[in-house]
Amino acid sequence: MKRKLIPALLALALPLANLPAYADDPAIVMGEVRVSAQRQGGPLLTNRVLTSVDVLGADKVEDKNVMNSWELIGQLPGVQLTETRMGAESGKATFRAFNGEGYINGIKVLIDGIPSNVNSGNQRFIDMIFPLEIDYIEVVRGTNDPRYGLHNIGGNINFGTRQGGTYTDARLTYGSYNTREAQLAIGREAGALAQNYFFAKQVSDEYRGTGSDKYSAGAKWFLTSADKAVKAGLVLRSYRHEAGEPGFLTAQELRANRRQSPAKNANDATEREMRHASLHLDWQLTPDAHLSSKLYFNSYADDRRVTFTGNPAGTAPRQRRLWDEDQLGFIGNLTWSVDKALVLDGGINVEQQDNRYRRHRFTFASPTNFGTPAQTQNDDSYSFDNVGAYVQAIIRPSASLKIIPAIRADKFSGTDRGNLAGTSAPLQDYGWIQQPKLSMVYNPSQDVSVYANWGRTFQVLTGSNMPAYLRPGQAAFDASINTGKEIGIKFKPVAGANLRLAAWQQDATGEVANMPATGTTVGLGETRREGVDFQLSGRATDKVDLWLSHSLQKAHVVSAFAANGVSLAGKEVFSTPRHISNAGIEYRASDRLRFGLQGRAQGDYFIDSPNEQGKFGGFVLFDANLRYQLSARTSIDFQLKNIGNRKVDYVWYDNFFWPAGEAQPMFSSGPGRAAYLSLNVKL
Repeated sequence: MKRKLIPALLALALPLANLPAYADDPAIVMGEVRVSAQRQGGPLLTNRVLTSVDVLGADKVEDKNVMNSWELIGQLPGVQLTETRMGAESGKATFRAFNGEGYINGIKVLIDGIPSNVNSGNQRFIDMIFPLEIDYIEVVRGTNDPRYGLHNIGGNINFGTRQGGTYTDARLTYGSYNTREAQLAIGREAGALAQNYFFAKQVSDEYRGTGSDKYSAGAKWFLTSADKAVKAGLVLRSYRHEAGEPGFLTAQELRANRRQSPAKNANDATEREMRHASLHLDWQLTPDAHLSSKLYFNSYADDRRVTFTGNPAGTAPRQRRLWDEDQLGFIGNLTWSVDKALVLDGGINVEQQDNRYRRHRFTFASPTNFGTPAQTQNDDSYSFDNVGAYVQAIIRPSASLKIIPAIRADKFSGTDRGNLAGTSAPLQDYGWIQQPKLSMVYNPSQDVSVYANWGRTFQVLTGSNMPAYLRPGQAAFDASINTGKEIGIKFKPVAGANLRLAAWQQDATGEVANMPATGTTVGLGETRREGVDFQLSGRATDKVDLWLSHSLQKAHVVSAFAANGVSLAGKEVFSTPRHISNAGIEYRASDRLRFGLQGRAQGDYFIDSPNEQGKFGGFVLFDANLRYQLSARTSIDFQLKNIGNRKVDYVWYDNFFWPAGEAQPMFSSGPGRAAYLSLNVKL
């Protein structure tokens, strides 16, 4: 697929080389990014350095009704949403053929540039952010971003939240499944002080009736010096979520009643608390040099009670999992504009994690009694520390050519301080993991960017026990090295429109499917991910905006270790659809009235590693929205989701909790048609 596309891209690009030369960047922005988010000077803007970048503006985010903010990313090209819908354990967003099953967490998440993955790489901190607080969402695909190491295997997502400005915005929503939500965002900026406050509360019965109740609160204070050279700030956030878990359904249970929560799951629930605090300092040292630093603390506590199957044999399916994770970190960045032809950029990061994981198992009951455990399987206390550094140069030998060589290195250390056996063990020593990278952008005209990149990223083992932490006689795992390459072109086919076409490939050595929650680790071996991305967006007329994207992708095992005498070589990586599509149209009928229609689709995927249990998970969904401006400061939204009332289900293959010979697909049914009415007030 990729071999055929690269010559086609070059054939398309070469005739453009005779056009007048000036620089443009390959990023595509959907919607409008607020002025407060458009930095002048300071650290390098991502879209001016990296190549495969998409930015989703505030106007495409703030009026969306979602249960969790990771769902917002599904508007962007090539993004797969894994919607498990198990209470607080709701799902996540991935791309570049990394699935959201939790085994290979290949996407780095940041909030205002602060690392925001939990130890395993899962994306739970995203839940702290609600749509009305977001300025923009920035997605960087591929292996050529040197700024981040841990979890940055296939790319990263940064949620930029509102900073500065003077506003009071409120949004009240009521909708299907007795969903009620209130969001309030306040900004006050006067003189040297900028203050931002946010509060959100969401309560819902949810589609399957198990209930969800959560709140989030945040505050920011930033001071700027009289000469604008120094800006310092403090950010605080707090989040709590209580939700029932409806449980997974067998195919027979799904056919009988897709909205049911079986009796065995009656006591299943999650209580989750998350906290964040960070200190920020930006200092314009000279007109050509800028220093940025962030000191942060993230805290995550989770109490999950879950029953996986109705089979009464044993205690494995009935578990209580308790996570307590603290992250203390520092990020520093220095950017120096040497001259018009050269910019140097470098940074360091340090993160120390202090984590605890406990897992209890319980005797079968219907509903399960999570009182006294029949067995304690994990009682682990462990540290996980990371030191990393990078440097990159942005070289402009001419106005039409940009070359960005970079190098990054990361080192990890830590100790499993204690477990049920009463022993301790050190984290595997991977040494310094070096990651060279190279990107190039050629602009034959102001409206055309031809780009290519090559780079390496890595995967290391996480979790609280073996094999992440070595014990006597245990074989060590090397870090899995991902080598990625991409070639693409972005241009304006007509005024007001952007088109981007890219082909990419990513090869991994010694990839490991690692699930810390269950202590499951499977060495996959050498894998390959490859794909083609097409996207088109822009203004068709003064009243009509259109966007369209289609991504073809494949993830498969090239060579593998034999498991139970059967090799996975040639098999597709499970839960990875072969195509993902997005389309939408917005029509502004008048200054007061606008309509929107959005569609999202993905293909079926294998649900097991040997590819023997069939394909599931494909869907086509359409959502519609209407906004009417009541006055200059108030408006109403009406949104209709899943217009066709399609049956959309998350599916996984449960070969963990059923007896031998009874393993089968398990389903989490997705919501049917749903309607939401919102009132927006801007003061």
